[in-house]
Formats: sequence, C-alpha cells, structure tokens
Amino acid sequence: MERLEKQAPTRQLTAKQKEEIAEIESTGRARIAERELFLKGEIAKALAAGKREDVESLEKQLAMDIRRLNDECETKKAKVRGPA
Repeated sequence: MERLEKQAPTRQLTAKQKEEIAEIESTGRARIAERELFLKGEIAKALAAGKREDVESLEKQLAMDIRRLNDECETKKAKVRGPA
C-alpha cells in the first residue's frame, strides 16, 4: 500500500471540486435515464410492430449512447480533478 502511495499519491479534492463532480455525475445519470426512457419506448413500439431488426438496432444504439455518455462524464470529472 505504501509503495502504491509513493508511485501515485492520492490527491485531495477541494469542496468545490467535489461539488462539481457530484453535479457532473447527477447530470450524467439524468442524461442516461432520459436516453434510456426514449429508446426503450422506441424498442417497445418496434416490438409491437414486429420489427425485430429495428429492435436490435435500437438496443445497439442504446448501449453505444450509454457508453458515450459515461465516457463524457468521466472526461469532465478528470478535468475537474486536474492533472495527475
């Protein structure tokens, strides 16, 4: 544990940084929930219409959107934390 601390010391975040990171996480979760709600509705419509290809496409799009939104969130949090 001590060796790890010497290689990459833990950085202490300020109260402002913690607040900004919490806001980024909250906004990120809201954006993901919004996207899930929309696309799951579209998936349900496609299922009702029997359009299996559309369902698969929408499911892939949902997975990509969630991954992209999570990546954006992590990038923003890294900027707030500052250089390592």
